[in-house]
This record gives sequence, C-alpha cells and structure tokens, in this order.
Amino acid sequence: MATFPPKVDFFPENEPNYVNIFLSHPIGTDITVTNQTTLEVENRLNEILADNMDEDDTANVVQNERLIRSIISQVGEGTSDPMGGVAMGNTPHKGRITVNFTEFKYRKGQKTSEILKKIQNGLKGVFTADVEISAAKESNGPPQGPPINIEVTGKGDYKDLIAQATRIKSYLDSISEKGVDKLKLNVEANRPELPIIVDRDQVRKLNASTAQVGMAIRKSLLGQDITTYTKDDESYDVVVKFDKTNRESFDAILDQRLIFRNNKGQLMNIPIRSVIQSAEEKTSYTAVVRKNQIPLVTISSNVVEGFNANEVVEKMKVHMEKFEKEGRIDETMAYSFTGQQEEQAKEMAFLSKAMMIAVFLILLIIVAQFNSYSMPSVIMLTVLLSLIGVLLGLVISRQNFVVMMTMIGVISLAGVVVNNAIVLIDYTNQVRKKRREELGLGEYEQLPYGDIVNAAIEGGKTRLRPVLLTAITTILGLIPLAIGFNIDFFTLFTEYNPNIYFGGDNTMFFAPLSWAIIYGLTFATFLTLVIIPSLYLLMYRLKLWIYTKFNWEMRSNL
Repeated sequence: MATFPPKVDFFPENEPNYVNIFLSHPIGTDITVTNQTTLEVENRLNEILADNMDEDDTANVVQNERLIRSIISQVGEGTSDPMGGVAMGNTPHKGRITVNFTEFKYRKGQKTSEILKKIQNGLKGVFTADVEISAAKESNGPPQGPPINIEVTGKGDYKDLIAQATRIKSYLDSISEKGVDKLKLNVEANRPELPIIVDRDQVRKLNASTAQVGMAIRKSLLGQDITTYTKDDESYDVVVKFDKTNRESFDAILDQRLIFRNNKGQLMNIPIRSVIQSAEEKTSYTAVVRKNQIPLVTISSNVVEGFNANEVVEKMKVHMEKFEKEGRIDETMAYSFTGQQEEQAKEMAFLSKAMMIAVFLILLIIVAQFNSYSMPSVIMLTVLLSLIGVLLGLVISRQNFVVMMTMIGVISLAGVVVNNAIVLIDYTNQVRKKRREELGLGEYEQLPYGDIVNAAIEGGKTRLRPVLLTAITTILGLIPLAIGFNIDFFTLFTEYNPNIYFGGDNTMFFAPLSWAIIYGLTFATFLTLVIIPSLYLLMYRLKLWIYTKFNWEMRSNL
C-alpha cells in the first residue's frame, strides 16, 4: 500500500450529464462582441464534437436517445460561473454554452467524461488571452468549493491584495501545471470607471445641489419615464435619454445643460462641466470580499477531467512554497488552500471521530455481554482486519478511496464484522462451560489447556458454515449495487423486456460504499476463522501467565 497507495477523492466522480463552457471578456466589453465570441466558441465545439454528432449515426435515433441532446448558448445575464461567486448586476461581457448529454442507459458505453476532456483540450489556447474560457461538469452531491482554491488574505489596501493575488496567478499560469483547467480571480480588477466629483463650493454658490447634478447624468445615461403609451390594452413606458452616440461620448454628457432655479427665482442654465472637478478614467475592482471581517481574494480553478484533485493540489502547494521562499509574498499577506480541500479535511476528521465513537459503543456492549475485557479485545481486532481488507482491496483493484462513501462503508462495516467473531467466541465459551460442568470444576479451577484447544477447534468447526453463509449472502447482496446492475421491473412485467444495463449515476454514488463493505467483509471473514481462534488461545495463555506471575487467583467467568 505504501508503494501503490490508492488515490483519494472527496466525493464520487460522476459521469457528466451536461457540461458548461464559461467564457468571459474584460469588463466593459459590448454584448455584441461577447455574442460573436460565443458563436465562435460554439462553432469550435461543433468541430470538436463532430464525431459524436454524426448525422448518419443519429438519423434514425430518437432525440432523447442521442448522445448529445442539445447545445444551448446564452449571453449576458445569468451566465457567470458559480465557482467565481455571485455576480452582481448585468454581465454583458460573459457567456455560457451548455452541452446536454442523454441518459446513461442510452450512451452505449461511451463515457461523457472523455467528451469533457476532449472539450477542455480542444478549447485550450485557441482564443486570445483576454478571453477566459473554462469547461466544467455539473457538481453532484453537497455544495463544495472548487478543487483548487487559494485564499490570499491581508489587512492592507485591497488593491495591493489584488495585485499580490494577480502575481500568484501569473506565476502559477507560467508553470502550466498539468491538471489545472483555468485559474481565475473571484474579484475582477480590470473594471474601468470614471469617477465624477462634484465641486461642492461651486454648486453652493449657484444654490444648486449635488443630487441635481447626479440626476442629470443618470437621466442622460439610463433615461427617465415621462409618460405611458397604451395600445390594445397594453401599456408601454416612454423613456427619454441620450441617443447611443451621445451616451458613449463623455464630452456630450458633461456639456449638457443643468437647468434649475436659484433662491432668487432666476432660471439658471449652466453646463455640468462647470460644477465638477476634472474627471479621469481609472481602473477599479468589482467587489470587496471579506471572510471573518478579513479582506481576501480567491484564486480558483477546476481540475481537468481524468486528473486527481488531491494530487494536483499537492503539486500546487510545492510551487507556492517555492514562491514564498523566494520572498515574493508581502509580509502583511498570507495564503491558504481552502475550498474542497478544507471541506475534505473537516469531513475526514468528522468521520474518523464517528468511527471511534462507533467502535467504543460496540466495545461497551460486548464488554457488558461477556463480562470480560480480554475477549472483547480479541473480537474488536476484526474491525482492524476489515479496515486492512478495505485498503488492500482498493489497492489491488486500483480504485479510489472516496472520503465520504468509503468511510461510511468502513463505519458500517465495524458493526457487521464483529458479529462473526461474537458467534465464534460465544460458542467456544459454551463448549468450555459444558466441559467444566462435565468435570465438576469449581469457580477458581481451570480447564486443562488441551480441553481449551479442543473447545476452540470445536467452535471453529461448528460455526464455520453460519459465518461463511452470513458473509457470502451479504457480499452477494451488495454485488448488484457495486457493479450497477439495473433492471426495469415495470417493462419486465408489461412488455417482457427488463431493459438491463450496467452503471449509472446511482452506481457512481453507492459503488464505493458497496466495494468497501465487500472487500472488508471478505478479508475479515476468512481471517476471523483463522486468527480469532488462535488469538483466543494466546489471550488465555497470556491471562494465565499474568495471574500466575502475581500469584493471583484466576476466576472463571463462564
């Protein structure tokens, strides 16, 4: 296991039911440009997926049974990547293309994960650097952060924090680590803005207000409702604003006349430019993100299909340690890997604690049942044997260790495997008790060691069949769930067609749990029949030696 350790996943990896391709231009890009880029990406997708959308192969296939059911493009509002956080306001610079696949049973063995990988590789490096493109499958299971998530924190100026995060992103981009899809910042720092500062002294002299100046600029850009037009029982708002040419002209906006009456009743007509300070175009950020009142900027990315998230993150940590040793991180700032990795560590700690509690409760019950500490300690060894069996099975079959489902399987396994040992030891004790009664031994008189060996042999022989049958029926009952055996009983009885197929989304979810129980129970059952009787005898001899060593009277608790 040290040579070939199993890969670790936080949650079972599913075959995509749909793939989202997110694209983003710099903020301020006109929606027509974004739309044009979206069309180009869609054309590129059609080339990449040409083998999966051959008309000759789908001419006589129902729409719902085609591998790729649809490709839908969307531009503007509602197209932001959820991994990048909530997007406030309109997003004319963003687009999204969704590739929908058919149900698992109609895929004829084709893996949609391979199609996702083909999309990711086919879109990489095709478009210019100012267009960010990433492809990701839907996220099943509980909400979780991105596989790669680096939080950069600091209490200084937020612009400096963004600059530091940008340098880290550029450094990691230059390395081009395999498995990293597309690194993104959760805060966009290239938003152009034109701050207009009103000259309050000048406005006060004219007996005007800053609100009047602001409303005049707002009306020219966004317009103002002046009336309502009704036609055929339908009402339409009439909005007056600058035309497109003047809205895009900063001089036209500032040269417009501000009309108002001063405190003397005189009608004033002055240009807005005369009551504001000189305006200069600046670049700002889209939002200020805080966590526990501490400002942070997040660098996140998906993992390319086929790569293990934990392995990629470990390589990223090595690169970041090198970056830090070179002194390229400001002393007032810090970074940490969070997201899916942080949640995985929390869940692993919780499940490990649950495992310990389960083992303790089982031990408590067995101690009360046997009125002894030596026999329960032998029985609890089967839990360790089952854990060894799970890890050995994963290594041999080259399956991944799924933190959530495999650990739940290990915890449930603890309550199953002890049954075999309890049955075996309980019957051995019954044989010993019967032999003691035949010999008429007292409470402090011990059976000859040969009789105890015979009792252990008799217990193993007698309980061999029940132990094996219990384990075999459990394993056979879990195999259909583990391999994803699907049968449609409705069509079986109505059309005499069971529609049998293997795999599916449920299989990917429950298979790690099933295989964990199968591997652990198989390994523990066979070793229980060999090791438990041997340990039973060794424990008796150890207990006898200790009592003899200290001249204690050994009392039989049978």
